[in-house]
Amino acid sequence: MTTASLPKDLALFIVKRLADKPEAVSIDESADGGTAVLSLVVDEADKGKVIGKQGKVIKAIRALVGVAAAKAGVRTVVEID
Repeated sequence: MTTASLPKDLALFIVKRLADKPEAVSIDESADGGTAVLSLVVDEADKGKVIGKQGKVIKAIRALVGVAAAKAGVRTVVEID
């Protein structure tokens, strides 16, 4: 595993463990300038679980992925589709 893929792998690891249908979880990665944009794709039934009450779970995921991205020397944004 390269350090550049660390944020994506971490996000995938966390979200798959939260989801009731982990086989439906995927991440689309794109670049926007110097920022990597990670778009989480989850089953419609799992969206509430991944977002959490008042967005607390997705905020925590973004914080963890942000730390991993900083360690890898990249800037990353996490979105949910």
